[in-house]
Amino acid sequence: MRRNGEMKLGLFSVQAGQNEGAWLDPSVPASGGVDVDHFAHLTTLAEGAAFHFVFVPDSPSVIDPDSATIARVSRNDGFEPITLLSALSSRTQNIGLVATATTTYWQPFHLARMFASLDYLSRGRAGWNIVTSGFRFEAANFGEEELPDHDTRYSRAREFVDVVKGLWDTWEDDAFIRDKKSGIFVDTSKLHLLEHRGKYLSVKGPLNTARPPQGYPVLVQAGASDAGIAFGAEVGEVVFTAEPLLENGKRYYAILKEKARALGREDDQVLVMPGIVPIVGRTKQEASEKLQKLQSYTHIDVLMGAANRSLGFVTDLHSIDLDSLVPETLPKTNLTQSRQKVLLDLAVRQKLTWRQLIRFISDSKGHLMVVGTPDEVASAMVDTFEQRAADGFNVMPATYPGGLKDFVEFVVPELRRLGKFRSRYSGQTLRENLGLKRPPNRFAQVNVGSDA
Repeated sequence: MRRNGEMKLGLFSVQAGQNEGAWLDPSVPASGGVDVDHFAHLTTLAEGAAFHFVFVPDSPSVIDPDSATIARVSRNDGFEPITLLSALSSRTQNIGLVATATTTYWQPFHLARMFASLDYLSRGRAGWNIVTSGFRFEAANFGEEELPDHDTRYSRAREFVDVVKGLWDTWEDDAFIRDKKSGIFVDTSKLHLLEHRGKYLSVKGPLNTARPPQGYPVLVQAGASDAGIAFGAEVGEVVFTAEPLLENGKRYYAILKEKARALGREDDQVLVMPGIVPIVGRTKQEASEKLQKLQSYTHIDVLMGAANRSLGFVTDLHSIDLDSLVPETLPKTNLTQSRQKVLLDLAVRQKLTWRQLIRFISDSKGHLMVVGTPDEVASAMVDTFEQRAADGFNVMPATYPGGLKDFVEFVVPELRRLGKFRSRYSGQTLRENLGLKRPPNRFAQVNVGSDA
């Protein structure tokens, strides 16, 4: 596998921070979710540190189960990701802009056009985090009672992504000649109808936006169930994972790369980037005190709500003895299966009680969490990178902007001292900065073959 020895870094961009109690910290702006200047500040901090991209998560629903939880969480007043990143594209120059959008409740034409537009607005810095929906309340916002079953969602996603890529290809790269002398704006010999009729979708095309500067915006995927791994190996160029245990991370990394290789893909064209929650202090004690302070803000209703959601709403936590050990298995969920598996694996291996697991979910959402000095955080990252459990990380600070400032000021220099992170941007587009190839146009390739 070709690696230049330097890890990739993304910033997981949410309004308050990864910790469920973050918005109550005095240093965190309470109205950050609807403040474009707040997100611009975070993105500028990340760009100044040469992060590869910012990553904006999303769900087209309120994801919390009841009013008691909704009343105390800070996530239900946020921007739609593509809209937000379109605004941020004019305030940044180099950093990639990755937006989450679901294949279950969008139409391919809408997303193909919107991401092509974002790629043009940002001059080639767009990325699409492809999700299949995993929250129980999304279905009711689109006229359905329940989410489609897990495997059906992934089956539709495969077809959906193929249609979107096909729409991006309906104009060849040099189709728009815009020749004022001849009066010809576009060479229609380089226009192609998609004419897709599949199991889930019927889309004629063409797209009424030119082919994106990157060919395709970078395709990001997050999933660790069997279906998710197969999908990531097939279409993902950046794969976002939750792996708090090194051995599990190494296993996931090896399996994903092997499956991608079997499909003819090169290792360095499929980048595995697990999440990391760094809580940085000048001493270990200071870092621990920061975490304890955040934990003191978090109400039991929020703890229970986050745990229920992450475990897939398969058990009533209010009826469980919280000081009993977490069992090895729970009923299978139709929601986010990979997160449930990660959390159960951790609980069983570390012999966690329900109380301990619920707290861990609130603090980290199941990601690797490192509480310590800058060299301890950097050491954990380098170890994970060098043992081939990651090609980089999606950095998920506990609070914004303070946790991000700590990471940029203290951990990034340590990573650079160790030779594991760059000091400047190396390319113009997100693909170039990640070392990803620009995809050829499927129709142009057919034409070349037929001419031969």
